[in-house]
Parts: sequence; structure tokens; C-alpha cells
Amino acid sequence: MAWNQPGNHGHDRDPWGSSNNNNGNYNSSANLDEIFRKLSHKLSGFGHHGMPGKSSLYIVLITLILIWSGSGFYTIKEAERGVVLRFGKFYHLVNPGLNWKPTFIDIVTPVNVESVRELAASGVMLTSDENVVRVEMNVQYRITDPERYLFSVTDADESLRQATDSALRGVIGKYTMDLILTEGRTVVRSDTQRVLEDTIQPYNMGLTLLDVNFQAARPPEEVKAAFDDAIAARENEQQYIREAEAYANEVQPRANGQAQRILEEGRAYKARTILEAQGEVQRFAKVLPEYKAAPEITRERLYIDAMEHMLSNTNKIIVNEKSSNNLMMLPLDHMLRHHLTDNNKHVQDSDAFNLMRLPTAGNKDSETVINQRKANIQRDNANSKGR
Repeated sequence: MAWNQPGNHGHDRDPWGSSNNNNGNYNSSANLDEIFRKLSHKLSGFGHHGMPGKSSLYIVLITLILIWSGSGFYTIKEAERGVVLRFGKFYHLVNPGLNWKPTFIDIVTPVNVESVRELAASGVMLTSDENVVRVEMNVQYRITDPERYLFSVTDADESLRQATDSALRGVIGKYTMDLILTEGRTVVRSDTQRVLEDTIQPYNMGLTLLDVNFQAARPPEEVKAAFDDAIAARENEQQYIREAEAYANEVQPRANGQAQRILEEGRAYKARTILEAQGEVQRFAKVLPEYKAAPEITRERLYIDAMEHMLSNTNKIIVNEKSSNNLMMLPLDHMLRHHLTDNNKHVQDSDAFNLMRLPTAGNKDSETVINQRKANIQRDNANSKGR
């Protein structure tokens, strides 16, 4: 693998592992060069003064070995995992605690695998009904595979940001503006998370999505006033619908009650009519044998009953055939009304019955009586108006 490998966050390393952005555990190469230069200077000084160079060389070598061994110790924090590269190639992962590496051979990159990272995506996006809406979304994720996080893509965080923006724009483009701004927030959130997971899965970036929060959706500032008017109109529409439903819930039971009452009255009328018809049939069946036995008497009785039923509710005038000048009206209805008992089955509405006998046609006296009767009626009408 090349020295300038992906995953070093844009910082180049030289063949010996030195970096401008490494921690104190990894920048000891410059110090070793300085120490080696000073020791070489002293060795050369010893040689000029005639001291034995072989023993001094051993001392220097032992010192360098000790320094090299001590510089290999490093510490991985509890929330981190160490990614070890040996000669630029992935070697293994190290757990938290004190560890050792051969300097100039291994390079260790700590990666936090427990902290929850956040990524924000926002922008002006186009909806399915060709409206523009401004949306904001927050994605929470965690690193679960440090090796893939460092080496699968050049920058996993940036790749996730681009995938989030793409997934969000694709989901917003499927729904209308009204749905996104009102009751469709949950649908947009779930669809965006599903599309985002499907997008990053083939790249094996070593990331796990924890949550996707659809924070806000609002129209652009340029059309906010018009959109507020549309929202108010929609709220008024819903209010009128609720009022109409309440009125319907109030009126419908009353109408149902009236309809039920009319049905019951119709059923009662039907039953009463049927019973009355059956009673008429029974009465006729009882009269028929008597009619067969005495037709004349039965016919006269039926005639009298019919006349009594017909004339019982009308005013009557009694005319004397033998008298041509006298017309007498008897208030028999007032006289008989006080004699009716409570046990009488047929209560008279206005007048008690009276018998009326008309004169025969062609009689001169009858014409006189009729004229006299008309005169009396006119006189009575004039007297009643005068009162």
C-alpha cells in the first residue's frame, strides 16, 4: 500500500511514519535523529582524542535500542480501537490499554467506536407537485468497523453526507408539499432512513445508522405569506367539516326518531284499518242471515241506522206538513247534550240527532213552507249579525 494511504484524513506520511498531525506517541523519529546526530558528534570527538571507538559504538547502539524500544509504547483509550498498519498494510486491531509497536515498522491510528456522531443535511428541494420546500435532517451514526471506516472509501463521513443528501432529495421528490409539511413527516423520515441504508450498504464503510430525524420542513421565505394563507384556509376547511359533522350527528338521530315514529304510526294505522275491515265483515256476516229471513225489516233497519249515522252531526229542522205558515226549529241538540251519559260509545261532536221529514214534491203548501223557511233563515242571519 502507498505511504499516502486513504483514511489518514488528508495528512501525508513519510516512509518512517512521521506526520505533522500525529500525537506525542508517534513523533519520536525527529528526536531520535537529533540524538543520533549528537552521539555521532561525540564519537567523532572520542576518536580524535584517542579513546577506544569500539566500546563507544556498543554504548551508542545499546542506547539507540533502548530509545527505540521505549518509543514503541502507546495507549489506546477505552472508547477507541487501534488500527495497526505494518509497512503500510493493515495488520490487526488493538484493544484499549497500554500497547507496544515497533517504531518505524508499525503505524497505529486510534478510532473512536463508542461515540455517537451526527451529520446534518439541509437544503431547498423540489416536491412531486413542483413546489419548493426547505428541509433539514439530522443523521446519527456510530463507527462499528474501524478498518472499513478508514480504508473502504477515501472519507467515510463525507461519503455518508453525500448519500444522505441524495436519499433525502429522492424521498422529497416523491411526495407533495402539503404532505411533507403536515402529516407526512413520519413517512419521509422512515423512507429516508431506508433509502440511506440501501445506498451505503454496498460501500461497506463500517458505519451503522442509529437514527434519522426529520427536523423541519417549511416553505421558502419568498412564498411564506402565501403558504400561511393556504394553511389558514385548510384549517378553516377542517373546522367547517367538523362543524358539519357535529350538526349531522345532532340532526340525524332526531330524523331517525321521526322516521321511526312515522313507521310506527303507519303500522298502527294498517293494523287498525285491517281490524275495522274485519269488524265490518263480521257485522255483515251476522246481518246476512237476518236479511235472508226478513229482507224488508232488515232493509228498513239498515236504512234507519245509516240515516242516524249520517245525520247525527248536522243541524236539523222539523217541518210540520199540516201547517203551511208555521216553521218551528227545536234546539234539540242543546237539550239532549245534557242527557248524554259518559258510557255512551259514540260521543256526538256538536248536535244530538233529530228527525227531519221533508214534504212531498208538487204540494203548494210545501213551496210555501220552503219560502217561509228561507225567510226565517235570512232573518236569523240578520239578527245574529246585528248582535
